[in-house]
Amino acid sequence: MIKLLWRFFLLVVLAAGFAWIADRPGTLTIRWLGREIQMSFIAGVVLALLAVVVLWFVWSLFRRLWGSPRAVGRWYSFRKNRKGYESLSRGIIAAGAGDAAAAAKHAAIAGNALSDEPLVNVLAAQAAQLKGDRAQVKRIFEAMTKSPDTEALGLRGLFSEARQAGEVATARRHAERALELNPRLAWASTAVLQLQSSARDWTAAAATLGQQIKSGLVPAAEGNRKLAALLAAQALALEDSDKARALELAQKAHKLDPALVPAALVVARVLIAQASTRKASRVLKETWGLSPHPDLADVQAHLIPGDGPDAGLDRVRDLLKEDRNADGGGGLEGAVALARAAIRARRWDMARDALKPYAEARPQARVCALMADIEEAQGDKGRAREWLARAIHAPRDPIWVSDGVASPRWTPVSPVSGEIVPCEWKAPFEMPEPQQLEADRTAATTAPEALEAPGPAADPAPRTLEAPRMVLPQRPPDDPGLPEDFDTPASRARPAEG
Repeated sequence: MIKLLWRFFLLVVLAAGFAWIADRPGTLTIRWLGREIQMSFIAGVVLALLAVVVLWFVWSLFRRLWGSPRAVGRWYSFRKNRKGYESLSRGIIAAGAGDAAAAAKHAAIAGNALSDEPLVNVLAAQAAQLKGDRAQVKRIFEAMTKSPDTEALGLRGLFSEARQAGEVATARRHAERALELNPRLAWASTAVLQLQSSARDWTAAAATLGQQIKSGLVPAAEGNRKLAALLAAQALALEDSDKARALELAQKAHKLDPALVPAALVVARVLIAQASTRKASRVLKETWGLSPHPDLADVQAHLIPGDGPDAGLDRVRDLLKEDRNADGGGGLEGAVALARAAIRARRWDMARDALKPYAEARPQARVCALMADIEEAQGDKGRAREWLARAIHAPRDPIWVSDGVASPRWTPVSPVSGEIVPCEWKAPFEMPEPQQLEADRTAATTAPEALEAPGPAADPAPRTLEAPRMVLPQRPPDDPGLPEDFDTPASRARPAEG
């Protein structure tokens, strides 16, 4: 609307101007090269305007002719780029669909048309991966690392290739280089942390995890728990060689995660060696209130070296009084700890009373073993043999479990994925007894009712969870790391034992 008003205003001004000139007639005389031309003034104005229009048209035509070769070149370049981007798009679709031949074909076309486009290298690498040409894939990613714009992408590709080839050192080097370029790269930080923890490089792993927490790649609460596990593992490794450093690391871990049992154990043992029994007891009570564990009660019982079993029993009872749980005694763990201390002190009735609530129904194997010790100490060998027989088929005792894999020792690293997944103290999954499995199988295959009765099929037997595999690494007792052959794929597919 505004443009229309402006045009109307210009027309009005031109009309007014011509009317003003027409009301003032005059003669315009032009003398040039011995000739004289006379015309009215308004005719001269019209001719001047026409001359300006003609000159503008001629100049525009000349400019177009002068720039036509460049325009033709731009047109051809536009057509070539358009064809290249079409091939690039089709190639990415073909690669996503798994068509290696089409992806390679379109990658070649796009490469000829778009020599400076980074996505061409990505498409070429995908096509080479689909064809299984690892050497070509490696060459493409190495070429990408030479450009600052695509270096991180090339490093990730090289990292993936090295990891698939089992070249752990090379994969770690590429991931560390990518992490130097951008500390917020989640894949690089996760890969470096996993490789460092798998190699039991606890110091480097703790530094990497601290950078993750600082960069916001992991939540603060989760990061602090993982950092506490790494510090505890480092403290366990240094407990025999450098007690001062081990105490410092374990105290940091205990501050970050007071429920972490290994950290509290290291703190307590070192403090006991330094004759700081009150501090050690305070740490043990704090951790016991959050996560009861038999090792905590055992260290509490032997808090003062040389004391008799009666003093140890009193300290265990004091530990149970400080418990924060609803039952005020640590539940089953508290009962077992009290029973063991009472057995050492030869207080058989106290041990029996402590285990009585958990000795009915299906008691755990350790409860049955303790009850057998009590009965044998009191002279009833028949009852002792009965309890030992029950222990054979009793539910499993708690053990350290990480990612479904049971281990007799605590470890901060998952033996399945290599990530920082601290162990949990719990009973592993139960397997059905062999007699029950055989009975179910016999009933399902021989029962005539199941074979002859018409109607809907019976519901299948419920599936049971697979029992965790037992890992028995050959390591020193205070080394919290994984086995030396942990990084090999064979070790991750270790069969079940027993």
